[in-house]
Amino acid sequence: MASHQFPDTLRGKKILLATESWGPVNGVSRTTRSLVEYLRANGAELTLVAPVFKGKQSFSTSELRLPGCPLPYNPDLTVVYPFHVDDIFNKFTPDLVYLASPASLWFQMLLQIRQLRNPPPVLLNFQTDLSAYAEIMLPAPLDRFGVWLLGTVQGFLFRTAAVQTIFYPCRDIRGYLESVRAPADRLVELGRGVDTTLFCPTRRDEQFRSMVAPNGEIILITVCRIAPEKGFEFLARVAERLVDEKVAFKLLIVGGNRNPVVEDKVQRLFDRVRDRVIFTGFLTGDALSRAYACADLFLHCSVTETFGLVVLEAMASGVPVIARDQGGPSDIIQHGRTGYLIPPRDLETFVHLIREVTGDRTRLMELAGAARRYADETTWEKINCRAARHMAEVLSHTDQESQVPRQVSRPGAIGMFFEQLRLTLALGLVYFMWLISVVPLIVHGNRFLPRAWQALQGQFQGTRPLRT
Repeated sequence: MASHQFPDTLRGKKILLATESWGPVNGVSRTTRSLVEYLRANGAELTLVAPVFKGKQSFSTSELRLPGCPLPYNPDLTVVYPFHVDDIFNKFTPDLVYLASPASLWFQMLLQIRQLRNPPPVLLNFQTDLSAYAEIMLPAPLDRFGVWLLGTVQGFLFRTAAVQTIFYPCRDIRGYLESVRAPADRLVELGRGVDTTLFCPTRRDEQFRSMVAPNGEIILITVCRIAPEKGFEFLARVAERLVDEKVAFKLLIVGGNRNPVVEDKVQRLFDRVRDRVIFTGFLTGDALSRAYACADLFLHCSVTETFGLVVLEAMASGVPVIARDQGGPSDIIQHGRTGYLIPPRDLETFVHLIREVTGDRTRLMELAGAARRYADETTWEKINCRAARHMAEVLSHTDQESQVPRQVSRPGAIGMFFEQLRLTLALGLVYFMWLISVVPLIVHGNRFLPRAWQALQGQFQGTRPLRT
């Protein structure tokens, strides 16, 4: 089989793909949507399981939507209410289950699958480390307890016999997976791809540049969800230093948050340099690709990224990147060739490199060309085909003697009692985790935000950095 050819054994196979991130526009949802479209386009019979999102009233027949409660600090994310996997399997009996990004849906699905006598094979894509968020969202001492509890529950679930493959996006995440005792022989690195047609240097628009920077200022850009953990405290200090050093620049901040309180807190960080900063809100499609391509330099200040898809999109747009050296971007950026990786707390070097790189047009163009060439080798077609090949390999190791659709068998009466007891205890553990971590956020809404801001400030001032 050619390295990028879709495996024939997947055509016509029933794949159940469950994800918490489907409605919002973020790296996880874009990654998952690309895979879903790829599998369907190549003949796989795929049904999507995802939460109901506010404002989305109609769904396709190949979607199963589950009710839940949106999180107040990020209404695009929904905690799914308790459900029973039988209700899903009665509608769609899969040959294979793919779980993208661990959260309430992921936990419940995997806990119940492990109770089945003859479960379908499962592949996991670990794209979000919830324990990193527990560190900034929970008050002490619950933060440490939440991290421990998440690690314990996740490690337990990773060792489920039905789990054949655990995809991870970067070295930092592999380290975390190993620390919670995920089976090393099931770990497979799977990066992300980029649409090199949509994100391309040819999207550069000189008229747009003139509108953003009418006096010929350099244009800096960052693209991410407006949220406390995205490094805006650091970025605001960078902007202030550039103003103090009399650098002529405009900073485009692309992204938003459907909670206006969160957006307001972030924007107030830039009060001192407000005339240099433009908040565009959410951008997608051509508007987003134009914003990337019109910039001179991409600044990535978050240290809570498992991959950093926006870094790859910037590079595909011919825009070099300066990033804090932690998490996913550390695996993408080739230091000194496609951009620069700076120690997470080194503000001085970060600012110095912005001045140095943007002041040397020849160097900037060399970095831009190398960034684009790197992105050309990281297309969605290649990444999705790699995932599909692993799916095919998993199915090839599964019992395929029977040609009838997979039937999930149940144990006898006594066995059913004990398995039901195990399931009840396991679900009780997860519900307890929700009780101490998610429910307080829902009840108290934005009251957690001061805690998050303190954590970010401590991170900048030299306390232990957040893990992605």
